[in-house]
Amino acid sequence: MYVAVEVRRLSPRELRRMQERMLGSLGVSMEELGSAKEVTIELEDRTIKINRPTVVAINSQAGKIYQIVGGEEVESLEQKEAELPKYEPSPEDVALVAAQAGVEAEEARKALIESGGDLARAIMNLRAQRS
Repeated sequence: MYVAVEVRRLSPRELRRMQERMLGSLGVSMEELGSAKEVTIELEDRTIKINRPTVVAINSQAGKIYQIVGGEEVESLEQKEAELPKYEPSPEDVALVAAQAGVEAEEARKALIESGGDLARAIMNLRAQRS
């Protein structure tokens, strides 16, 4: 047994109205905010920039949700050096590296800064430079 079903295309306006009614019955409203110049998302280890996306705000009982649609994505893994505290070796570490590598304190301090505080690497680098 076959049932005849009439299929008709809905206009974008009709689709939008249907969507709004369905979301409204769930207690959710949606508002298209338009096109943004740029959206930046700063994570711990990287920054994501999205150029020219469309932004939609969805209001629900739980809160407001922003949806970013489309656009050109540019990802950057650069860490901001200005935000990172500068490493300064302790006098004890400088004395240890200087004694082990047989160099002056200032040279040991520079090696520690370059190695990020890794004592073994600083000593090995200084010894390698001497040979």
